[in-house]
Amino acid sequence: MNTITTVAVRIFVGGVRPLPASGKLSGIYKLPLTGPVHLGPEGFAGDVQADRRVHGGPDKAVQVYPLKHHAALEALFPQLAGSVGPGAIGENLSCEGLDESGVRVGDVWRLGEALLQVCQPRNPCWKIDEKLDCPGVAAAIAQSRRNGWYCRVLRTGRVAPGDALQLVEPGQAAFGLDAMLELVQRETAPLEDLHSLALAPGIALNWKRKIEQRIAWLREQGMAGA
Repeated sequence: MNTITTVAVRIFVGGVRPLPASGKLSGIYKLPLTGPVHLGPEGFAGDVQADRRVHGGPDKAVQVYPLKHHAALEALFPQLAGSVGPGAIGENLSCEGLDESGVRVGDVWRLGEALLQVCQPRNPCWKIDEKLDCPGVAAAIAQSRRNGWYCRVLRTGRVAPGDALQLVEPGQAAFGLDAMLELVQRETAPLEDLHSLALAPGIALNWKRKIEQRIAWLREQGMAGA
């Protein structure tokens, strides 16, 4: 169960801009929210995703990233000093005092008038590297499991700068997001634990399918852990 129940956040939204090298359009560029907006079932008013095949949608409505991870990235990539502050890697919410170890799939948080439910970890993509002009950042995020996470919107409503995340209902998943990522990435893993994750209330359908595919592969290879 979470021990942190109120979390300070900064809110970011953005439109679509071309990336500097490839010119491909991306919604990774975010600016601080300056006034109240409506948070709908697919995200904040004024927040746009360029490639809707892999970004956006109800199970990726709000992207959350722990503030402390930015300092960790600067330590790994000194050339990024001063350039990876809140909002720099496309997050909508930059949160203080909370990370993947204290978050579970299914957690329900209030933000302003809206209710958010944690539903999946974020998978960092190559666009982070191109935006920051620094190859390897996305891979480092994934390898260190500093992924951040996505929320769906259970109740829409007005959200404004200065609103805090308040825990309404802890999720019932057996593992925090950090342990979830470690388990899914492990070469062998207990099938019982993977089954538990796949059945976690609130889990995004794409992650449920991913875990089920992992279970099937481990069975086929005879590599299920104890």
